[in-house]
Amino acid sequence: MPSLTFVVDRREAGQTLASALKKRYGLSWSQAKRLVEGQHVRVGQQVETDAARRLKLGKKVYLESGSVELKSANRGAAKADPKTAAAPARKPGPKPRPVALPLPKGIDIVYADDALVVAYKPAGLTTMRHKDEVEEYGDGQRFLTPTLAGALPRLLGVPDRRVVAVHRIDRDTSGLVVFARTAAAADHLTEQFRKHTVERKYLALTRGVPKPGKINTVLVADRGDGRRGTTRKKHPADGKRAVTRVQVLEVLGDFAAVECRLETGRTHQVRIHLGEIGTPLCGERVYDRAVNSRPVPDESGAERPMLHAARLGFVHPETGEKMAWDAKPPADFAAVLAKLRPA
Repeated sequence: MPSLTFVVDRREAGQTLASALKKRYGLSWSQAKRLVEGQHVRVGQQVETDAARRLKLGKKVYLESGSVELKSANRGAAKADPKTAAAPARKPGPKPRPVALPLPKGIDIVYADDALVVAYKPAGLTTMRHKDEVEEYGDGQRFLTPTLAGALPRLLGVPDRRVVAVHRIDRDTSGLVVFARTAAAADHLTEQFRKHTVERKYLALTRGVPKPGKINTVLVADRGDGRRGTTRKKHPADGKRAVTRVQVLEVLGDFAAVECRLETGRTHQVRIHLGEIGTPLCGERVYDRAVNSRPVPDESGAERPMLHAARLGFVHPETGEKMAWDAKPPADFAAVLAKLRPA
């Protein structure tokens, strides 16, 4: 029987289970995580082992007897079960040593010096931690899903020297990303991205053959159907101009291999632009339809959006030298391309 219970209030609704336990009982992130993964916590009538579970307003949370000492809890935050309140507290075991999580596979350091590092990111890996996660988890980020930004310091042999992400590519997009290693380099590179002077070329496989040329639209967070996309409003409050130049490299029957050069770098820009002109990426599941329309059929067999950041070029922030790198598409991209080519 649990000795402590509490009901999720409005301040805790939407927070993770670990976050609520930390605040109510003065725990560290690792302590809260061990408490949950050790099956000492129930949410409702179910034992919960996911520390990142989001809590709903009004849900009851039960903690196993002896798992948390009352003196560690915030006063009035939880009620003791009178039947078990007098139970002796469980003696804490030896403090576990921190374990280094395995590094994600597929990362390649293309170039590195004291100012910056250019890396190849495999599909399925997040570029960097979201701001909300950084604020919520703090040092506990090491227990979350790995990111490219988090893995690079260890790969570079300096695990305590953080790298700074100055741009990002989607989790399911493969290709080249640059990180700064000093504050001055971060400012210089950020300014280049702001002025749209960075060379960025993507390779894509599309359903249908897009018309070559420039796509110039204004993107907003909600185009009218809950998806990010183009607006027809003249002066939207959150609107951002997005420009993509499209060139068809190869017609593959009902599909095409396409090159996209970015003049701007908006979130999901290539995916949105290709989807809105009726030729979405193979494997695209979000931007594969017009507003309030059905998805465009996809017989490509692609398991992710077929988009690859193939070229990255900019001016070195310290030497002033123009530098550029190219990266070949990964195996799954090449396999879909080979499948789509006529026999």
